[in-house]
Amino acid sequence: MNQLTLWVILVLLQRENLSQSFTQPLEHDFIIVGGGTAGCLLAARLSEVPEWKVLLIEAGGEENLLTDVPLAGPFSILTWLNWGYLTEKNDTFGLGLKNGRLVWPRCKILGGTSVMNAMAYSRGNRRNYDSWAKIGNEGWDYENILNYFKKSERMSISSLESDTKYHSTKGELDINYPPYRSAIANAFIAASLENGTQYIDYNAQRQSGVSYVQATMKNGRRLSSNRAFLQPVRKRRNLHVITRSLVTKILIDKDKKAYGVEYKLFNLITLKAYAKNEIILSAGTANSAQLLMLSGIGPQDHLKTLNIPVVQDLKVGDNMQDHVSMLNFNFVVNSSVDIRLDNPFNLVKDIFYYVKDGKGELTVPSGFEALSFIDIGEQDNFPEIEFFFSGQLLPAIPLYLSPLGFLSKRFNEFYKPLASRNGFTIFPILLRPHSSGRLRLKDSDPHSNPLIYPDFFSDPRDIEILIKGIRMFMSLMKTESFQKLGVDVYRKPIPPCKHHGFDSDEYWECTIRYMTVSMQHAVGTCKMGPDSDPDAVVDPRLKVRGIQNLRVVDASIMPSITSGHTMAPIYMIAEKAADMIKEDNGK
Repeated sequence: MNQLTLWVILVLLQRENLSQSFTQPLEHDFIIVGGGTAGCLLAARLSEVPEWKVLLIEAGGEENLLTDVPLAGPFSILTWLNWGYLTEKNDTFGLGLKNGRLVWPRCKILGGTSVMNAMAYSRGNRRNYDSWAKIGNEGWDYENILNYFKKSERMSISSLESDTKYHSTKGELDINYPPYRSAIANAFIAASLENGTQYIDYNAQRQSGVSYVQATMKNGRRLSSNRAFLQPVRKRRNLHVITRSLVTKILIDKDKKAYGVEYKLFNLITLKAYAKNEIILSAGTANSAQLLMLSGIGPQDHLKTLNIPVVQDLKVGDNMQDHVSMLNFNFVVNSSVDIRLDNPFNLVKDIFYYVKDGKGELTVPSGFEALSFIDIGEQDNFPEIEFFFSGQLLPAIPLYLSPLGFLSKRFNEFYKPLASRNGFTIFPILLRPHSSGRLRLKDSDPHSNPLIYPDFFSDPRDIEILIKGIRMFMSLMKTESFQKLGVDVYRKPIPPCKHHGFDSDEYWECTIRYMTVSMQHAVGTCKMGPDSDPDAVVDPRLKVRGIQNLRVVDASIMPSITSGHTMAPIYMIAEKAADMIKEDNGK
């Protein structure tokens, strides 16, 4: 290594606050792998015990002022913050995407995907958690986990904060309605009420209904896991945080006891860290499963094909579930009542209001303002569909910043006429999918992206439910609230499906399969289950089966996906895990 290279590394170390990579204690009590949604909260909670030395290792860097802007969330997908994952090509979904591969966003930064998501705080449904307990996960029923939702929450919506059964005002995570509301979002709420849908607090007793988005934000700015939990405690002497460091292997001895990790700083220097008590994986649904398999914990047939020595044969990577939607459920209106990003003058004005007061259009979380949870079947208050409302048309976003940039060019003729129109986009989200997929290693190189097979729509019931949801939303166009704005569905068919009659079931099935989009809620690759479950990777205390001193604490442990956005359940999982870890270690 020449002097110039050494000098550059030292400058980067200073800039990223990474000098402690070399000055940290040789041994810690706990090592947390991944400073994402779960990892930041977990590091804060475990470091509350002053005699415990806690090390948090994150592959990405620090947040900046741009990541605080709520409306800018989706743009992070096109930056170095994103891991750059793509799904493998499949003939059941994503047929209109470039090379048939779906973008699978995951954020590489302190705060994880809470830095790029739509900030929607949605706990899901009571029956989600009761079903976890019913299959043998003791202590994970709704009544037992409700307090863990409340522990981290600081409800700041005045009309909801008095409901102490379901909410708390004492946590670190502020929950607010975004300060800006477009006229078309107000019309969506009004049309839903007019159509018989109830306005609800979807994080209380009832989940079926309509609401403005409850968002993780403070003073009009994004409040990530890092901002809420980790930053306020970074100066604790027993807490050490290392960024820009990819963990490549869990160190496991001959007695199957995890005792440390190997990681690469800047992909240049290989270092090791050791833990007396536990290694905790909070690297997310993709990366926690990937790291387990790289370390010899996973399906033995798969590991053997990659010449990875098998330490423990477990079904790591299976049971992967996600919420899925489509890109092209667009509606046009006859007046300027929506959000537009293609007017430079308005953008300058929005920046001024945002910087000055934390107000204006830039405070809208990833462009989403409202949502409704809809019952399709016979089970009341157990929604199968969510309508996620965005008060903008995707073509109003410059193409190089838009998800449309991931479509093949054949769709230009569909979207080009929309560029000059006013309107909104609805994402009909399948909340309880019947289809599930899997994740596998490409090879034994920790720098290789994993192979992702979500297998969307492999079960035809999922398509049927989405089409029923589409039909239910189309009924809103008959309401007075939408009629007076001239709301109409954009009726130009996408090219591959125009041989089907527009608005036929065949047309919608075709368009769903071509214009597929993941809602970034993948879970389940390290399934939690009792000893009797042969598919379980971790037990109900989140300990990896057959391996001592190793846990997983993130969305990957979910046995089944929740009926809503997954950020709030991840916070709950981390809160409950922190208490279990303290209890298991005598605190």
